[in-house]
Amino acid sequence: MSKKSIQVDHMMAAVIQEQDTDAALKAIANVGAPVTRLASAGGFLGRKNSTILIGVHKDVIEQVIVGLRSACKQRVEYLAIPLEGSPLPMPTPIPVTVGGATIFTIPVDHFEEF
Repeated sequence: MSKKSIQVDHMMAAVIQEQDTDAALKAIANVGAPVTRLASAGGFLGRKNSTILIGVHKDVIEQVIVGLRSACKQRVEYLAIPLEGSPLPMPTPIPVTVGGATIFTIPVDHFEEF
């Protein structure tokens, strides 16, 4: 049985929030691009992320971006930070916008899948 051959000339790396991973993988599956998921963690908030590597042909890059845009939503979360100068350690909730996707697109000289 032979696999369907896909022409890959770009690799997209997208960093997304963990809760958006399933929807993002479904959106990419609709395009038919090969994908690999890597677990990762964010730097500032230390939250769980997923980094997905997607092999694409240049003609479907925009379709992948549209799919990721619909699957990976920005949201506001509140980070509790202790109030400076307060005698009691009462945290003050600070709104932080998280989510969405950070996408890098890199040309690929050679691709093999076996």
